[in-house]
Amino acid sequence: MYRQKQRMILTAAAAIVPLVAACGSEKAGSDPGSGSVGVQRPVTGVDWSVDSFTADGATHRAQGKPYLEFDEKTGKVAGRLGCNHVNASATVRDGHITVGRPATTRMMCDTSLMQTERALLSLFNGKISYQVDADNLTLTSTNGTSVRAVAAK
Repeated sequence: MYRQKQRMILTAAAAIVPLVAACGSEKAGSDPGSGSVGVQRPVTGVDWSVDSFTADGATHRAQGKPYLEFDEKTGKVAGRLGCNHVNASATVRDGHITVGRPATTRMMCDTSLMQTERALLSLFNGKISYQVDADNLTLTSTNGTSVRAVAAK
Protein backbone atom coordinates (compact mmCIF):
# COMPACT_ATOMS: atom_id res chain seq x y z
CA MET A 1 0.00 0.00 0.00
CA TYR A 2 2.78 2.43 0.95
CA ARG A 3 4.72 1.71 -2.25
CA GLN A 4 1.61 2.22 -4.39
CA LYS A 5 0.88 5.53 -2.63
CA GLN A 6 4.51 6.63 -3.09
CA ARG A 7 4.33 5.73 -6.80
CA MET A 8 1.11 7.74 -7.19
CA ILE A 9 2.63 10.78 -5.47
CA LEU A 10 5.80 10.68 -7.62
CA THR A 11 3.73 10.25 -10.80
CA ALA A 12 1.52 13.18 -9.87
CA ALA A 13 4.54 15.34 -9.02
CA ALA A 14 6.21 14.49 -12.33
CA ALA A 15 3.05 15.52 -14.16
CA ILE A 16 2.53 18.75 -12.22
CA VAL A 17 6.10 20.10 -12.08
CA PRO A 18 6.30 20.98 -15.80
CA LEU A 19 2.96 22.79 -15.53
CA VAL A 20 4.08 25.08 -12.73
CA ALA A 21 7.66 25.57 -13.85
CA ALA A 22 8.81 29.01 -14.91
CA CYS A 23 9.87 29.51 -18.49
CA GLY A 24 13.34 30.62 -17.46
CA SER A 25 15.29 33.38 -19.10
CA GLU A 26 15.83 33.32 -22.82
CA LYS A 27 18.88 34.84 -24.42
CA ALA A 28 18.56 36.55 -27.76
CA GLY A 29 21.52 36.00 -29.98
CA SER A 30 22.27 36.45 -33.62
CA ASP A 31 23.72 34.12 -36.16
CA PRO A 32 26.67 36.00 -37.66
CA GLY A 33 26.01 37.02 -41.21
CA SER A 34 22.43 35.71 -41.34
CA GLY A 35 20.71 38.99 -40.53
CA SER A 36 18.24 37.12 -38.30
CA VAL A 37 17.93 36.97 -34.54
CA GLY A 38 17.68 33.51 -32.91
CA VAL A 39 16.43 32.61 -29.47
CA GLN A 40 18.64 30.43 -27.29
CA ARG A 41 16.53 28.15 -25.10
CA PRO A 42 17.35 28.04 -21.41
CA VAL A 43 18.03 24.66 -19.84
CA THR A 44 15.38 25.36 -17.18
CA GLY A 45 11.65 25.49 -17.74
CA VAL A 46 11.77 23.27 -20.83
CA ASP A 47 10.51 19.70 -21.19
CA TRP A 48 13.55 17.95 -22.70
CA SER A 49 12.66 14.72 -24.53
CA VAL A 50 15.64 12.37 -24.39
CA ASP A 51 16.52 11.21 -27.91
CA SER A 52 19.70 9.18 -27.44
CA PHE A 53 22.57 8.45 -25.10
CA THR A 54 26.19 7.43 -25.49
CA ALA A 55 27.70 5.10 -22.92
CA ASP A 56 30.91 3.04 -23.14
CA GLY A 57 31.59 4.47 -26.61
CA ALA A 58 28.29 3.29 -28.15
CA THR A 59 25.30 5.49 -29.00
CA HIS A 60 21.82 4.12 -28.36
CA ARG A 61 18.34 5.42 -29.18
CA ALA A 62 16.46 6.16 -25.95
CA GLN A 63 13.50 3.86 -25.25
CA GLY A 64 10.24 4.58 -23.40
CA LYS A 65 9.87 8.32 -24.14
CA PRO A 66 12.12 9.58 -21.34
CA TYR A 67 12.20 13.29 -20.52
CA LEU A 68 13.76 15.67 -18.00
CA GLU A 69 12.65 19.10 -16.83
CA PHE A 70 14.89 21.36 -14.74
CA ASP A 71 13.06 23.90 -12.55
CA GLU A 72 15.21 26.83 -11.50
CA LYS A 73 12.74 28.18 -8.92
CA THR A 74 12.39 24.94 -6.97
CA GLY A 75 15.94 23.74 -7.62
CA LYS A 76 14.68 20.36 -8.83
CA VAL A 77 14.78 18.07 -11.83
CA ALA A 78 11.85 15.77 -12.56
CA GLY A 79 11.03 13.44 -15.38
CA ARG A 80 10.81 9.93 -16.68
CA LEU A 81 13.81 7.67 -17.16
CA GLY A 82 12.20 5.33 -19.67
CA CYS A 83 10.47 3.08 -17.15
CA ASN A 84 10.35 4.94 -13.84
CA HIS A 85 9.76 8.53 -12.82
CA VAL A 86 12.53 10.48 -11.12
CA ASN A 87 13.10 13.67 -9.16
CA ALA A 88 16.13 15.16 -7.47
CA SER A 89 17.65 18.45 -6.45
CA ALA A 90 19.34 20.31 -9.32
CA THR A 91 21.31 23.54 -9.36
CA VAL A 92 21.95 25.00 -12.82
CA ARG A 93 24.93 27.34 -13.04
CA ASP A 94 27.56 28.35 -15.60
CA GLY A 95 27.27 25.41 -18.00
CA HIS A 96 27.05 22.84 -15.20
CA ILE A 97 24.24 21.20 -13.28
CA THR A 98 24.81 19.77 -9.83
CA VAL A 99 22.26 16.98 -9.47
CA GLY A 100 21.41 15.33 -6.17
CA ARG A 101 20.62 11.76 -5.31
CA PRO A 102 17.57 10.60 -7.31
CA ALA A 103 14.24 9.44 -5.90
CA THR A 104 12.52 7.08 -8.33
CA THR A 105 9.53 4.84 -8.62
CA ARG A 106 10.60 1.18 -8.52
CA MET A 107 8.98 -0.61 -11.46
CA MET A 108 10.77 -3.27 -13.49
CA CYS A 109 10.37 -2.99 -17.24
CA ASP A 110 11.65 -4.42 -20.51
CA THR A 111 15.45 -4.69 -20.84
CA SER A 112 15.67 -1.88 -23.42
CA LEU A 113 13.81 0.50 -21.08
CA MET A 114 16.05 -0.43 -18.19
CA GLN A 115 19.17 0.18 -20.33
CA THR A 116 17.94 3.72 -21.04
CA GLU A 117 17.12 4.16 -17.36
CA ARG A 118 20.58 3.07 -16.18
CA ALA A 119 22.23 5.52 -18.58
CA LEU A 120 20.06 8.41 -17.39
CA LEU A 121 20.57 7.52 -13.72
CA SER A 122 24.33 7.86 -14.25
CA LEU A 123 23.72 11.62 -14.62
CA PHE A 124 22.44 11.90 -11.05
CA ASN A 125 24.28 12.46 -7.78
CA GLY A 126 27.08 14.59 -9.19
CA LYS A 127 28.06 17.40 -11.49
CA ILE A 128 27.21 17.27 -15.20
CA SER A 129 27.97 19.72 -17.96
CA TYR A 130 25.33 20.90 -20.37
CA GLN A 131 25.21 22.65 -23.70
CA VAL A 132 22.09 24.09 -25.34
CA ASP A 133 22.09 24.61 -29.10
CA ALA A 134 18.72 25.96 -30.28
CA ASP A 135 16.25 23.12 -29.48
CA ASN A 136 18.95 20.58 -28.55
CA LEU A 137 20.42 19.84 -25.14
CA THR A 138 23.52 17.74 -24.51
CA LEU A 139 24.26 16.54 -20.97
CA THR A 140 27.62 14.96 -20.16
CA SER A 141 28.48 13.27 -16.88
CA THR A 142 31.92 12.98 -15.34
CA ASN A 143 31.89 9.25 -16.13
CA GLY A 144 31.60 10.04 -19.87
CA THR A 145 27.92 9.23 -20.40
CA SER A 146 26.39 11.71 -22.81
CA VAL A 147 22.65 12.31 -23.29
CA ARG A 148 21.06 14.16 -26.20
CA ALA A 149 17.59 15.67 -25.74
CA VAL A 150 15.33 17.92 -27.79
CA ALA A 151 12.85 20.52 -26.58
CA ALA A 152 9.34 19.06 -26.52
CA LYS A 153 6.96 20.90 -28.77
